[in-house]
Order: sequence, then structure tokens, then C-alpha cells
Amino acid sequence: MATDVRQYLRLEAPPMPFCPGCGDRILLRLILTAIDELKINMDDMLFVSGIGCAAWIPSPHFNADTLHTLHGRAIAFATGAKLFNPKLKVMVISGDGDLADIGGNHLIHAARRNIDLTVICANNMVYGQTGGQVAATAAKGVLTATTTAGNYYRPFDLCKLVNAAGATYAARYSVTQPTLLISSIKKALQTEGFSFIEVISPCPTQFGRRNRLDTPKDTFKFFEDKLITKEDAEGLSPQELENRIITGEFSNGSS
Repeated sequence: MATDVRQYLRLEAPPMPFCPGCGDRILLRLILTAIDELKINMDDMLFVSGIGCAAWIPSPHFNADTLHTLHGRAIAFATGAKLFNPKLKVMVISGDGDLADIGGNHLIHAARRNIDLTVICANNMVYGQTGGQVAATAAKGVLTATTTAGNYYRPFDLCKLVNAAGATYAARYSVTQPTLLISSIKKALQTEGFSFIEVISPCPTQFGRRNRLDTPKDTFKFFEDKLITKEDAEGLSPQELENRIITGEFSNGSS
């Protein structure tokens, strides 16, 4: 039976701002489902977000304490809150533009310090809210508002980045893998230290239409066709893995 997440929402809040087909709406539900299955008291949590589409997931919709902060500074605010009140279970929810581009330095150093935060990065490979510009996670060749001939640069592998910096737990899943993603969120919330989950969250409006994907279904299929599990990727050459999205756990929380 599906979890009724309405108990965790501010029903008096304005309608959710997500476009039709946005993966962030799915991610919102999966996060709350994981919290419900763990029976965590929302009064013991703080949700922090920056600027962008994914930043609207917790604020103002979660019936909990939320901080909607400056662009790129969500992890910095979350760090301050955790240091002030170590008993808080602090979760950062924001997008790839906010966390990996504008806030990339905070991401690296929070992982390096292994601060006890759970960070969920909704990756749609563009700046969804501010015009569809290219993001540091955009795959080679994709079309954006600022790469109209196709992205030339290779993208960041965010899981490798935070792992190299010192994160305790790092994983990547798509919103089209709900069972695996819920399990990953639960594990991240129960892991002491810096936990990071990159979530592939398709954007039909900015990414889809610029890449000539006519419907939300087409946009989801574009990403779904690129997914490959960590196990299936083993032994494949870099050429075979080019523009593939490897999903799984890349640091299991035991280190």
C-alpha cells in the first residue's frame, strides 16, 4: 500500500510549482516515503535548500522546519545548523546547479570534513528555474540555452567527486527507480557522516524541449535508456560507458 504523504505536507501551502512531468514531484514523494518508513519524527529534522526547482521540494511544502537559503549556500547553512544543534537530523535538498555549480566548493569541503549531513541532489543537467543554461553535470552533446550546438565539456561525476573528498556514503539513482531510491535515502539518513545521493530527475520543460523531446514521457525515456547498473558497467570500456549513467552505491557507509 502506498504511503499517504499528506500527513507530512503543509496542506495550506500554495500549489506545488513543478511543471507537468517534472521528476522533482516524484522525488518529493520518495523522500517522504523513506522518512515515513523509518518513523522519523519530523520535529527532529531540518530541511535546507538553495535556489532552483528542486529547492521547492521541502520549502514551503514540508510540514517541518525548513531553511530556503541563498543560491549555492544550502550546505553552508546546513553546516551551521548542525554545528549549533548536533541532535538535528539535517537534510539538504537542492538541484545540480545549486549544489554542484554555484555551491560546488561547499559540497567538496562538507564531504572532506565528513559533516553529518544527508544531501540529495536532484540532477536534471540544466538550470531548470533560471532559463535552461548548461550545468556542470550536463552530458556531452546535450542542448541547453547556452550550448545550442551541444555541450562540449565532460560532466562532473558527482559521486566520484564526493567520494574522493571523503564522503561516507554516495549513491546515484533515478526517480524511475523508486524502490532502490527509497532504500538509498533510508540508508543515507541512518549513516553517520556525510551522505550524498545524486538523483536523476528529468526536466521536460527546459531539458526536454531543447533536446527535441516532445513529451515528458520522451524525456524520461531519454534518461532511462542511459541508465546502467554499477554491476553491469563493470568490465566495460570508457568508450562503451560514454554518456551512460551508472546507478548504484559507490560508498556504502561502512568506511
